[in-house]
Formats: sequence, structure tokens, C-alpha cells
Amino acid sequence: MSKFEATGRTLDEAIETALVSLGIRRDNADIEVLNEPNQGLLGIIGNKDARVIVKMKLEPAQYLQSYLQELLQYMNVEGSVVVGEDDEKLEAEVSGSDVGSLIGRRGKTLSDLQYLLNVIMRRQFAGLNKMIFLDVENYRSRREKTLTQLAKNVARKVIQEGREQALEPMSPQERRIIHLALHDLPDITTYSDGEEPYRKVVIAPS
Repeated sequence: MSKFEATGRTLDEAIETALVSLGIRRDNADIEVLNEPNQGLLGIIGNKDARVIVKMKLEPAQYLQSYLQELLQYMNVEGSVVVGEDDEKLEAEVSGSDVGSLIGRRGKTLSDLQYLLNVIMRRQFAGLNKMIFLDVENYRSRREKTLTQLAKNVARKVIQEGREQALEPMSPQERRIIHLALHDLPDITTYSDGEEPYRKVVIAPS
């Protein structure tokens, strides 16, 4: 739903009703006043409620793209943003020759930005039930391949030496990649150990 017609005793009440129904904030709304409120004769006869139509300016995918593009400009980073959407998620991909600073050491800045975007989008769109994913220059795909290869190399060493080995601290998303990469190996088991943000995967013989 991208627009909603509402009534109220005052304009503000009618507008607020429409905003709540759409699940958006006022800065993302175009407001058309159909009727001004009118108290009528002696405040009793012929009373008329305010009536408005509120339209959403930007759908979630459009808003996410616009927000990220403005963020790049604010950070003096030249890059372009493409946003894809399906039933479960919104995926934003940032590309350009000057976007490496958005990744950070081992993707720390990228993960922080993704968390921030999830918070912002849920504040802007109250009914949004999709996760927001952010990638920069296909970093996540490249990182997944690196982690998968690392997991297999360490697993071979664990089998040969017969003793467990802990990897470096990783984010929950990266730990999940390790667990999945070794899930089907019969001689290996994996578990996570430690407290965030120093939680790490341990690869051990079964």
C-alpha cells in the first residue's frame, strides 16, 4: 500500500492516522488535504472532519538506495548503489574505485554499516519485515570463498594432528560460513567459543 485516505477531527489527527496505517514517517510522505476541519454552526451543526490523502514518497528499496547514495556523498566517496529486493530481503551493492573504506578491516565497517541500515530502515518503515544486506565490490562473496578454503585447510590439519584448533575471532555471519563449510565432514566437528566480539570457531576431531 503506497497511499491512504484518512479523516480526523484535526488535520494533524488525520495525517497521523494515515502515517500509522502506511507505517512511514512524515518526511517520507506527500500530503494532500481534501477537506479542512470545520466546526459548523455553533460548533454543533454541520461539523466536518479533516480528510487527507497521504502518499509514500519512496518505497523501501528506493529509500535505501537514496540514503546510501547520500551517505557516500557525505563521506566524499565516489560510488554507485544498486538495490535488489525479494520477499525476504533488500540487498544493496555498492561499487566504485573508491569504496574500499566502507569495508574496513575484515569487513568490520561493512558489518557496522549493515547493522545501522537495518535500524534506520525499521524506523523509517514500521511494517518492514525484510532484512537489509549490504555488500561492497562483491566483498562478501570473495570473503566467503576465502573462509571456506581456510576452514577446509584447517580441518585437514586437525585430522592429521588429531587435536582441535581455534580460528581468529569472527562475526556471527562469518562463523556460520565456517560451520556450513565443514558440516558434512564426518571426522570433524565445529563449535563456537568465547564472548562477543571475540567469539571464535573451534575445529575439532569428532
